[in-house]
Amino acid sequence: MSGEMCNWKRNTAAALMLLGFVSVVAMAGCGDRKRPGEEVTLVLGAYTTPREAYGRAILPGFQRHWQQKTGQTVRFRESYLASGAQSRAVIGGFEADIVALSLEADVERIAAAGLIRHDWKSRPHGGMVSNSIVVFAVRSGNPRGIKDWSDLASPGLNVLTPDPRTSGGAMWNICAMYGAALRGFISGVPKEDPQAAAAFIKRVFQNVSIMDKGARESVTNFERGVGDLAITYENEVLVGWKAGQIYEYVIPRSTILIQNPAAVVDSYVDKHGVREVAEAFLAYLWSSDAQHGYAQFGLRPVDSEVDIAVRNRYPPVEDLWSIDYLGGWQEAVGAIFGPEGVYTRMYRELHGAK
Repeated sequence: MSGEMCNWKRNTAAALMLLGFVSVVAMAGCGDRKRPGEEVTLVLGAYTTPREAYGRAILPGFQRHWQQKTGQTVRFRESYLASGAQSRAVIGGFEADIVALSLEADVERIAAAGLIRHDWKSRPHGGMVSNSIVVFAVRSGNPRGIKDWSDLASPGLNVLTPDPRTSGGAMWNICAMYGAALRGFISGVPKEDPQAAAAFIKRVFQNVSIMDKGARESVTNFERGVGDLAITYENEVLVGWKAGQIYEYVIPRSTILIQNPAAVVDSYVDKHGVREVAEAFLAYLWSSDAQHGYAQFGLRPVDSEVDIAVRNRYPPVEDLWSIDYLGGWQEAVGAIFGPEGVYTRMYRELHGAK
């Protein structure tokens, strides 16, 4: 065989190998292009409170929507943990394609770890998909006469609230308590007096007997007869009623608007090749159908048109404010939960350096 012929064959083989390599790369880049009739699996990592909203309304609704639109079947793998614990699990290797968490700070933690690479807050409503408020679940007939935050410091009261080291709900509860004090809604606490507000939080936590990992566990303990009241999400109480539980809830005069975010986790959707369907699912969370699904299980919709339709289900709040009053989550996390934060110092004084 001549040298020229050998070179031609070698060059041709190399070109074919290169072409094959390019084809493989191109196919890998289109890995999320599933054919009609194929199944695709999405992994949802959520906080515990909206388990019923997702499992019974929103996920089945999206499955029907996507099947009708594309002919594909979507399967969901669902994980529900306390919000802080869930965000740490995702960072630690739990490969959730979508996260639906309690608060912005928990999504930001995932973004800071490099797993979310886009501006997730550029989505509708700043990336928030549902709302709620902080309330008190009390025994039927409200035998302890709980009416407002000031009552939670009454001697002998047994209060339940989760642990802010793992629970987003606990962080909302403490922020609500602290903000209400700063806004002048606590008897005997001067308005805009951080020291007096911190002292009030300490008096309340002297009555806290159990700090569960998440809001759902805290309410479940309350339903089993533990405690006089539970500081919790409004929707936890409404879900309890739906399940046949008999207790009441009290809305304090001043409380915080709970805003719950959701986001696509870029690293994992790209690894799994499911970006197209993951983005579609995230968009679906702001649809009228999904917003009604949240409302069906006690969450307040972010969609104003849906909110008008269901507004009569929810009692009004005298003084409803957002985390922006406390400087937003970035500032609040440090000022309240940081090493020298309001809550951290209070906890050390009550329990030592645990």
